[in-house]
Amino acid sequence: MEKRHRGQVREQEAGMIEVTRLNGTEILINAELIEMVEETPDTVISLTNGKKLIVKESRQEIKNLVILYRKGIFAE
Repeated sequence: MEKRHRGQVREQEAGMIEVTRLNGTEILINAELIEMVEETPDTVISLTNGKKLIVKESRQEIKNLVILYRKGIFAE
């Protein structure tokens, strides 16, 4: 069984990062669609399509996930 960590980059899902909604549901979002991340104090991710997601991960954790995702692109 795969050990899961809250908030992670999913290598098998191109362009996706995994985040956790406040209700505990894990979802994949396209890292390229993230426009803005703010803490209000909940973390709100605004996407370029106008949708907003409230997640458990901190703003810094989201930033780190996007950085890991982008490093993976340039490593290929």
